[in-house]
Amino acid sequence: MAYDEVLAERVRERLGDETAVAEKRMFGGLSFLSHGRLVVAVSGDDLLVRVGPERMRDALARSGARPAVMGSRTMRGWVRAAGETLDDAALDHWITTALT
Repeated sequence: MAYDEVLAERVRERLGDETAVAEKRMFGGLSFLSHGRLVVAVSGDDLLVRVGPERMRDALARSGARPAVMGSRTMRGWVRAAGETLDDAALDHWITTALT
């Protein structure tokens, strides 16, 4: 699966000031790691976001968010944010959530 290059660049811009950020192609998209820990990934037109199990309920209440699924398996503590909902404020929220 290809990934949205424009969304990937927007993520890069927001992570630019973070230290120890790396990019890696995985899951058919482009993943971003902070200190070796996968935090977000651009998959197709969407953003996969590590929110942690304790924040799933709040994360799923946001517009365009649904549980992240890989194959037939739901990824515990991860959401998929729909690309069409990722205006600047929403993207900022998801990046901040993933890093904290």
